[in-house]
Amino acid sequence: MDSLYIIIPAYNESENIGNVIEEWYPVIERHSGEGKSRLVILDDGSRDDTLDIAKSYVARLEYLETITRENSGHGATIYFGYQYAIESGADFIFQTDSDGQTLASEFEAMWNDRYDSDVIIGDRTNRQDGVSRRFVSGCLRHLVEMIFSVKIPDTNTPYRLMSRHALQTAIEYIPSEYSLTNVGLTAVCAGMASGKAGEDKRISLRFMPITFRPRQGGRNSINIVKIAGLGLKATGELIGIRNKLYT
Repeated sequence: MDSLYIIIPAYNESENIGNVIEEWYPVIERHSGEGKSRLVILDDGSRDDTLDIAKSYVARLEYLETITRENSGHGATIYFGYQYAIESGADFIFQTDSDGQTLASEFEAMWNDRYDSDVIIGDRTNRQDGVSRRFVSGCLRHLVEMIFSVKIPDTNTPYRLMSRHALQTAIEYIPSEYSLTNVGLTAVCAGMASGKAGEDKRISLRFMPITFRPRQGGRNSINIVKIAGLGLKATGELIGIRNKLYT
């Protein structure tokens, strides 16, 4: 029976984290992997009660884990979570965020197709989180398409299911402190799926439409100015990733 690790980074999400745990924990219960599956909340040095709230669930939820780290940013926290899941022997790794924008009810369709594609990434066709954030995501998508010579519908969706082998292969090209880990992973996976990285690195990749709700509470810790700055910094880093991948 396949084991599943759900990786959820959290920073100052005290208004959302309880609801997120309650929504996603039944997914782990259904796919317990004979007791090997885990829902992992990665606290990125929150300054509010996020960690305490998450810990309050641990005693009664067998497959829930909480890990706290010094604040290092969303990208580095996700990277840590992916490596943790790989080292823990998870057969499949799924990542989503802690702001309540994604739906656990849409997970089963992705899980049911896990053998058809090595990596399945959500495509936020029904996106309700504001024009400015959609604009930035569109810019990132065009940037990745231009640098990697691939076509993709969405780059940084926090709703992705990956086999351990595919993630382990792709993440080798991502710097551990990269600020846009999911963008980099999407680019690498798309490059591998296209064959441009070589047949020995080829994986299968597909995108699946998902719903993306407004933030369910609290405030986003990264505003539009910070996102734009990260995008500018990411350009040079993406070129470096491409050069390493396509060598």
